[in-house]
Amino acid sequence: MTDTTTAPTGLPEKIRHYIDGEFVDSLDGEEFDVINPVTNDPYIRAASGKKADVDRAVASAKRAFAEGPWPTMLPRERARVLGRIADIVETREQTLAEMESFDSGLPITQALGQARRAAENFRFFADLIVAQIDEAYKVPGRQANYVNRKPIGVAGLITPWNTPFMLESWKLAPAIATGNTVVLKPAEFTPLSASLWPGIFEEAGLPQGVFNMVNGFGEEGFAGDSLVKHPEVPLISFTGESSTGQLIFANAAPWLKGLSMELGGKSPAVVFADADLDAAINATVFGVFSLNGERCTAGSRILVEESVYDEFVERYAAQAKRVKVGLPSDPTTEVAALVHPEHYEKVMSYIEIGKQEARLVAGGGRAEGFETGNFVQPTVFADVMPDARIFQEEIFGPVVAITPFKSDAEALELANNTRYGLAAYIWTSDLKRAHNFSQAVEAGMVWLNSNNVRDLRTPFGGVKASGLGHEGGYRSIDFYTEAQAVHINLGEVHNPVFGKQ
Repeated sequence: MTDTTTAPTGLPEKIRHYIDGEFVDSLDGEEFDVINPVTNDPYIRAASGKKADVDRAVASAKRAFAEGPWPTMLPRERARVLGRIADIVETREQTLAEMESFDSGLPITQALGQARRAAENFRFFADLIVAQIDEAYKVPGRQANYVNRKPIGVAGLITPWNTPFMLESWKLAPAIATGNTVVLKPAEFTPLSASLWPGIFEEAGLPQGVFNMVNGFGEEGFAGDSLVKHPEVPLISFTGESSTGQLIFANAAPWLKGLSMELGGKSPAVVFADADLDAAINATVFGVFSLNGERCTAGSRILVEESVYDEFVERYAAQAKRVKVGLPSDPTTEVAALVHPEHYEKVMSYIEIGKQEARLVAGGGRAEGFETGNFVQPTVFADVMPDARIFQEEIFGPVVAITPFKSDAEALELANNTRYGLAAYIWTSDLKRAHNFSQAVEAGMVWLNSNNVRDLRTPFGGVKASGLGHEGGYRSIDFYTEAQAVHINLGEVHNPVFGKQ
């Protein structure tokens, strides 16, 4: 089966950088191919940015910060612009979803949900900056102190390819809400939906130079590396793979940049015998196979108590086999094409590794009926040992490892037995166990008897190799602002006097 649909309407002739209010080519004229993951055929060219292009973008953002009105506007005024951005995204959600689905291989219904979430991100931070309460501390009769939050300057935003438009909004909204200017470096695999931001921002009335975008690769001398190393970019927010995060950490160190990094995950879903198995199976199937398995918070290690293990594995495998693999454009599709042939080969290599390490109970190869493109069967391995590579390493595809445990202590040991610590999912009807286990598990976020349902007010981030810092709610405000303490004398000052005649 091949994709008989055409590219969505409204495609640009070419994907260009956006600097100081204009679409521009790279200074050296370099470009790269962007491919359709259903056919792996190139469908558009994109400008390939390097240091000179990043320098231009940073100069534009710095000028807009120093001379423009944006950093000094009242929060309510900035919130109105963010609200208009949210409104425009909502009115264009179908177009955005179609472009995202075509470019990334996401099923169209899931891409539509991500577009709606992008609008909500802007609306949320618009509300937050207006409702924000400043800290104040009084010493009656002597002193009043308050905290003044100031935008920092140019924020460098480096975003991933799995849900590109939404994750760009997750960084863009708080960065500009707090008065900063930005340079966005979208993922090179999926630059299409990012090319729509300039038109959205212009229509919403965002001042020129506040938003800039440089497309391209992350390697040394290219756009991502140049943005990280730029001395006039004090903030870097990055979402991506853990080893890349370590490189960014090292390259940002000479300038002591502020870093927020949401990195890889190998999140456990722990199912105790007293859990609602129907709910646990439904949630864990969705949790690893939605977004084509290309999600950082996927519960890709399922730990199941021994007394219900055989039943769980049998039912889970049966349900995984019913997950519908199809074209991204089909509204009934549940798993579609992985983003790129390089990533497809990586996932398939892990499936072959898994066949040597564990018992294959579902999937295990290319999806039937798809001779071209990056289609992988939802794949389930059982009896996975904790030293197996498919237990320890992030696959980032529709592949899950199931492992039994005998006791709470063993479950906790298994849950914590990887270098990652992004999310964890706990399924039990024992309230005491749920709270104790959630506090002991090494994860930045824990869901109890729940799928991954986000509350935008809560911190988002991981521990260990899964990240540095947290964003979300006031944590995003903290990251994108400097906290300046202001002290006011209200009475007689009793300072010691040195050198008095």
